[in-house]
Amino acid sequence: MPQAADLISGMQKMVLYETRARYFLVGTNQAQTKHRVLKIDRTEPKDLVIIDDKHVYNQQEVRDLLGRLDLGNRTKIGQKGSSGLSRAVSAFGIVGFVRFLEGYYIVLITKRRKMADIGGHSIYKIEDTSMIYIPNDSVRVTHPDEARYLRAVLLSNLTSCVPCSYSYDLSHSLQYNLTLLQRPYELWSSPASSAEEEEEQEEEVHKQSKQDSFDIFEEEGLPTQVVYGLQNEPYYKYVWNGKLLERVKDTVHHDWLMYIIHGFCGQSKLLIYGRPVYMTLIARRSSKFAGTRFLKRGANCEGDVANEVETEQIVHDASVMSFTAGSYSSYVQVRGSVPLYWSQDISTMMPKPPIRLDQADPYAHVAALHFDQMLQRFGSPIIILNLVKKREKRKHEKILSEELYPAVTNLNQFLPPENWIDYIAWDMARYTKSKLCNVLDRLSMIAENVTGVLRTNCVDCLDRTNTAQFMVGKCALAYQLYALGMIDKPKLQFDTDCVRLFEELYEDHGDTLSLQYGGSQLVHRVKTYRKIAPWTQHSKDIMQTLSRYYSNAFSDADRQDAINLFLQVYQPSESKPHLWELPTDFYLHQRNSMALPQDRRSYTLWWSKGILSYLPVPYDEVPCEDTMKKVKVKRVNRFDESIDIYTEFFKPYELTSFDDTFCIAMTNSAREFMPKTVGVDPSPFTVRKPEETGKSVLGNKSNKEETLLQRKTAASAPPPPSEEAISSSSEDDSEEDRDDDGSVSQRSTPIKLLTESGDSNRTQEHQQQAVKEPYGLNLAESPAAEDLHIYQREPVSCFPGDSIYAVSLPQVDRDSRNEFESNVMTGQGQVRVLCREDMLMYREYVKNRYM
Repeated sequence: MPQAADLISGMQKMVLYETRARYFLVGTNQAQTKHRVLKIDRTEPKDLVIIDDKHVYNQQEVRDLLGRLDLGNRTKIGQKGSSGLSRAVSAFGIVGFVRFLEGYYIVLITKRRKMADIGGHSIYKIEDTSMIYIPNDSVRVTHPDEARYLRAVLLSNLTSCVPCSYSYDLSHSLQYNLTLLQRPYELWSSPASSAEEEEEQEEEVHKQSKQDSFDIFEEEGLPTQVVYGLQNEPYYKYVWNGKLLERVKDTVHHDWLMYIIHGFCGQSKLLIYGRPVYMTLIARRSSKFAGTRFLKRGANCEGDVANEVETEQIVHDASVMSFTAGSYSSYVQVRGSVPLYWSQDISTMMPKPPIRLDQADPYAHVAALHFDQMLQRFGSPIIILNLVKKREKRKHEKILSEELYPAVTNLNQFLPPENWIDYIAWDMARYTKSKLCNVLDRLSMIAENVTGVLRTNCVDCLDRTNTAQFMVGKCALAYQLYALGMIDKPKLQFDTDCVRLFEELYEDHGDTLSLQYGGSQLVHRVKTYRKIAPWTQHSKDIMQTLSRYYSNAFSDADRQDAINLFLQVYQPSESKPHLWELPTDFYLHQRNSMALPQDRRSYTLWWSKGILSYLPVPYDEVPCEDTMKKVKVKRVNRFDESIDIYTEFFKPYELTSFDDTFCIAMTNSAREFMPKTVGVDPSPFTVRKPEETGKSVLGNKSNKEETLLQRKTAASAPPPPSEEAISSSSEDDSEEDRDDDGSVSQRSTPIKLLTESGDSNRTQEHQQQAVKEPYGLNLAESPAAEDLHIYQREPVSCFPGDSIYAVSLPQVDRDSRNEFESNVMTGQGQVRVLCREDMLMYREYVKNRYM
């Protein structure tokens, strides 16, 4: 059965060259062996004219082409100095093409940084982009409002926290991507087609493969080692540049297209007695009904909810870099606003504006559309964890619960009982006020009973939601490590290196999502609900609350305009009013407000066609006719560069520094959290006190002074603030800002200036104690008499010479000896007869090297 593999994008490095009439975008793969050229016309003031050169160039051909372009665009023959072809910018990918009131801009990725790798597939974070105006100045038609639209997009900084990958589909989950690779080739043809149609489709695939890779040894009758490269259509709900690439996706080669998501991506290394286990967290923010905190609430007419984020935690054994041979585990959670027509009035400038229901929905139509999307993507069961308040003196959050529960009940009566939507309502804020109840224990009990995709919501889906998702993720992490054979039972305790590493990852994830939606970092963290947060955290919470209030009051409107422009929800035109002149963007996100719907969905059969028959399996992962159309198959040789993930990951053709590799710079449990003293259990599942860990709770220092500071602050710290003290308007997540170059190594020693002799003596004592920690003894003291007597006894070693070089001879297996003898004979001119494997290897070498 042929093997399947993901296709790697052939355009990973780009250079933009310009002339007066055209832009030439030259793209190449990572090894710079294959080049493509994109020609962009600069003489059209408002139209986008792109010509994709279908020819694949090698390095010498590209140099010749650029030389001819340079010579042909000079004003005088033989002119030197000012070249006719100039280099504009270097890039790593195309975000898209956008137009406001004048001509088109091209948005290029100019800076990236590696964030994670999953099965050899590298994931990067976009750190900087560049918008380049395409038309020439001689044909440019200026507009006075063009600069304001451009400034709105540039100041929004929407391209930050944007993960991208050249070989891994980030818009889909790991389960979906691996399901495609495990399907047999016979299923790639339409299951409803006849046998003759299947044969015709197979002949087309073989015919296309002959054109792509010519086999010079085909006449010998030797079998061709074939791999079917797969290219899947992305899930456009989580793609943020889909509209920017819509104009060119049907005219250019697919290698030019790189779909990006918006959200978060982080990865940490868990060392279990030297065995590396990678924990990866990927958050995908929905591009539908996207916006800022108070300006986007509830759901739109198509069932898309505000602040909808799909969080996936992936745990895999990093010692095996392969999707086919490695061990991988994934768990997905979802957060999102309550799927109802509701909003909050922000004109009153209140910290907690009143909640109002905008439309009556007695048949739960909008909730049905939302859960239909979830059934199609995740299957069943779906569990709703509603964390809004139940008891209030004046109705505020309770309004949402009173509408959501009847809506779910109405939808469940038409579903089969085994596929019902589970509804769990729990007032997390009320439990936080109680001194007798432990919030995290209650969340752990809920997590233990969850089987399926959990959808968590509060009002803002920030602070309470992030803590609840962390506890569910902690429970899932225990089962993931248990399934991988790393622990003997699916239980993880707090204050272990593993949980601390996971908590730091989740808080970084929560802070990033909170900044994107609410304008500030997290206010309530896991330590707050554990009631172990230091007293300094209270002042930070107040500052985050004020920052969030300021952002919501003064900057959210501009951020919302930028999101509407970037996602092309609003496209500027001279016949339309400007974006800042609109009193509201309600009509931009509600399509049924501008036109009557052509077909009305059933209130009883509220799910899409075909979904119910495949439950609990999600419809998107079923190999049916609709899903097969979204996958393109390419028949390639198994040594082809487009599927060679080993060369793509390790880059043997480049000279790299080992210390600069991502696997060294990433957060490591052994380096960041494990104590540095001798005699401590190195297991990351051992419970440790806060002062025993390599990374302190209060910061990155790990000296004795900070330990004393912790004890003093713990004794004099006031009780943790109640839920009333911290308003529920603070519902977002963020961690302290971290340096892009990675965390500072804990092995560095702080330097202090010595002012007195007493300080010098204490420093010497501290140095002696520091020497004793790693070596287990004080090197300044002379050895004891008993130790010297043992050292002087004869014989000390069983070898004639007491040296590390006097060791037993290594054992060499028979295959290695035969290989070595064969190489010696070949050097002497006695070549052995080539076998079948040698012929196949040589054939592939000739094909890839010279054809």
